[in-house]
Amino acid sequence: MKILLLGKRGQVGWELQRSLASLGDIVALRTGSKTHCGDLTNLRGLVDTVRRVKPDIIVNAAAHTSVDKAESEAELAQVINADAVAILAREAKLLGAWLIHYSTDYVFDGSGVNPWTEDDLTGPLGVYGDTKLAGEMAIKASGCKHLIFRTSWVYGARGNNFAKTMLRLASERETLAVIDDQVGAPTGADLLADVTAHAILMVQNKPELGGLYHLAASGETTWYGYAHFVIDFARKNGHEFRALSESITPVPTSAYPTPAERPKNSRLNTRKLETNFGLTLPHWQAGVARMLAEFLEK
Repeated sequence: MKILLLGKRGQVGWELQRSLASLGDIVALRTGSKTHCGDLTNLRGLVDTVRRVKPDIIVNAAAHTSVDKAESEAELAQVINADAVAILAREAKLLGAWLIHYSTDYVFDGSGVNPWTEDDLTGPLGVYGDTKLAGEMAIKASGCKHLIFRTSWVYGARGNNFAKTMLRLASERETLAVIDDQVGAPTGADLLADVTAHAILMVQNKPELGGLYHLAASGETTWYGYAHFVIDFARKNGHEFRALSESITPVPTSAYPTPAERPKNSRLNTRKLETNFGLTLPHWQAGVARMLAEFLEK
């Protein structure tokens, strides 16, 4: 099995190189790759790459993910999140290949308190969500074999993330103010990668399992609750900070104005994924604790 992986340098792409290694030969690309085009803004180059590699599976872990920048870079976000995805879907259809793609809770308007299901009405609040939804729609319209995983609050052990930022700020300041009216589940890039590999194996024998799925860690929290957990975990493991967990102040989203509006309800119902693929997704605290343990040991 030959796998074309786009976005190898991203949080999810980095983990996918590990999780997909046992499934076949991986051609992993990033923007600036020399042998093949991994740049999703180069649509002609993308077509040439797919046709030269002739993969059995295309895994697209590349995206324009800067939610705020997307508001002022709408054309660029459209090219990367929608136009390039449409091309990948078309080429996958021509090859008879599977296309694996990642989307986001930002396709919803963040209203209510119930976890979103795959069949719920979408309603993006900004350019990022609009373009990611357009990418989803292009895949479905192409008729290619596909798996689309909507996820939320993604973090990776590699590079910066919210938890590391909270630890840094807690060491510099005596008080912290963290948003407490957005709800979701921190989801590790390693979990996304492992589930992806599992799903790819299963759809080889059961192609009817293809389609759209919600994929996030179980449980829920706010950014405020997330920060509390991170600092408490670090303190219990022998690390001291200027700011104690008791000195974290909950604040509304309006306390930190941003160019793009954030959805307040990022809960995703993962029942369809767990049922169809025989999975029990771990609680968000388990993944964050594992990431923190690794980071704090360094």
